[in-house]
Amino acid sequence: MRFRRGVGLDPSQVEDVRGRGGLGLPGGGLAVGGGGLGLVVLIGYLLLNALAGGGGLGGGLSNLDNTRVATGPGSASECTSTDQAASREDCRIVADVNSIQKYWNGAVQGYTIATTVFFTDQVQTGCGTATSDVGPFYCPQDKHVYIDLAFFDELRSRFGAHGGPFAQAYVLAHEYGHHVQDLQGLLSGRGSVATELQADCYAGVWAAHAVQTGYIVDLTQADIADGLDAAAAVGDDRINPGSSPESWTHGSSQQRQDAFSTGLHGGSAASCRSL
Repeated sequence: MRFRRGVGLDPSQVEDVRGRGGLGLPGGGLAVGGGGLGLVVLIGYLLLNALAGGGGLGGGLSNLDNTRVATGPGSASECTSTDQAASREDCRIVADVNSIQKYWNGAVQGYTIATTVFFTDQVQTGCGTATSDVGPFYCPQDKHVYIDLAFFDELRSRFGAHGGPFAQAYVLAHEYGHHVQDLQGLLSGRGSVATELQADCYAGVWAAHAVQTGYIVDLTQADIADGLDAAAAVGDDRINPGSSPESWTHGSSQQRQDAFSTGLHGGSAASCRSL
């Protein structure tokens, strides 16, 4: 996966609060997970914390200042060109976010830009307080995507994925798939597996148009293989071998790969309607 040289990036689509001690927004809605731990786990965090008298996903942190801290020097605010994507992971993710949102902005009427928040260890969101343990997720309450970039190391070390730039892009595209679902009114009234598989399909739709967004030179078969490998790595049957499909929250490895491929080959949100 290669980025075009000299293309300007918009770092305002990313808010970088890494190392800021869990700063964020207070709230108490439901987050939608995409990092393998899933929707049911996030619901469990909310319920357990509510029973304990807390107000968020991870509990505690009640003494934290809830004011957002502006992105500062040495952070994602420096990511202003695709030339930086080759040497800086955070700049590569900014480029992914810009590409994904450029596609959906043109494909979905009334699309609104959703901020991606980089955090370390824990963060307060419109859906409550979350820790890195829940993986990347989308919060419908504040319409932000949240990710601890350390997840990409965990994707390899814990989940056994090969990794690679496009595997990272797939993760972001999946979370933005939830944002598209939210805008389309598709986050309610659906089972968690159907919701997650459709987000995988939407990730594939973006991949089909990634080059056309102007940020990416090409996607090779090796890139697509890395994306499919990442999708398989966070399948419920891979994470919990021997578990029954009734307990799944995201779908099996094969289902996740098939959903991504459906979007990739179908090339539009319409191709994901049946999921």
